[in-house]
Amino acid sequence: MSERSPREVAEDHYYVALDLFADGRHEEAVAEYERAIAADPTFIDALHGLARAYQDMALYDHAIAAAKRIAELDKDDVLAHTSLSILYQKKGMVPEAEEEANKARILGWKQQLKKK
Repeated sequence: MSERSPREVAEDHYYVALDLFADGRHEEAVAEYERAIAADPTFIDALHGLARAYQDMALYDHAIAAAKRIAELDKDDVLAHTSLSILYQKKGMVPEAEEEANKARILGWKQQLKKK
């Protein structure tokens, strides 16, 4: 019997978190997202879920920390910068929000150019 990889363990927690989030059970979802990230700290989808759950709970500083971690792991992740822009806006940090929106826009353009 083979051991499960950290990513497999992380994915199990991630899918439980998605169901909890969909049911509006955000605090429980956060716990599962955190378990997923503990199993695999590079699991970007779980970090996105965590950021969104924190955003919906109005825990903007926690959401910002998660979104920043995504941007550190993948500097080309448009959604990370879009999320940061939204979160900074919610906190009234307009210059930071605009800067992140610009980063997201430029990354989006670069990705479009690559496809052509």
